[in-house]
Amino acid sequence: MAAETVEFELVSPEKLLLSEAVAMVVVPGEDGDFGVLPRHAPLISNVRPGVISVYAERSQVSQRIFVAGGFAEITGERCTVLAETAMPLEEIDRQATEQRLRDAREDLADAKDDFAKDTAKRQIALNEAMLQALKS
Repeated sequence: MAAETVEFELVSPEKLLLSEAVAMVVVPGEDGDFGVLPRHAPLISNVRPGVISVYAERSQVSQRIFVAGGFAEITGERCTVLAETAMPLEEIDRQATEQRLRDAREDLADAKDDFAKDTAKRQIALNEAMLQALKS
């Protein structure tokens, strides 16, 4: 059975969020989504804000988790995602996210320096990604 699964670990700075054997994981990589199956070629990738889909069986998504970015390390037996933040889709509050998006857009309009502009742009992109994740 071990040859039919890949060990998946999702880690945030606070804690280990998930550690289990799964049939497949789809990760939002920097250059596009990629699937990880058993015996995958070794790979390290940046993770962009988006949804990690965890498959208990190859045709059945068992969990969908939003990540705000991070890194993924893949070997033939394991997929480890080190996420900046992560949360199940069902825990995302649409109204709060929409308010954070409005606030970030106001912050961008009011920004006085490049640091403030970059911070606001990052928050805009993150909250837009969260809202997009809720649509999918």
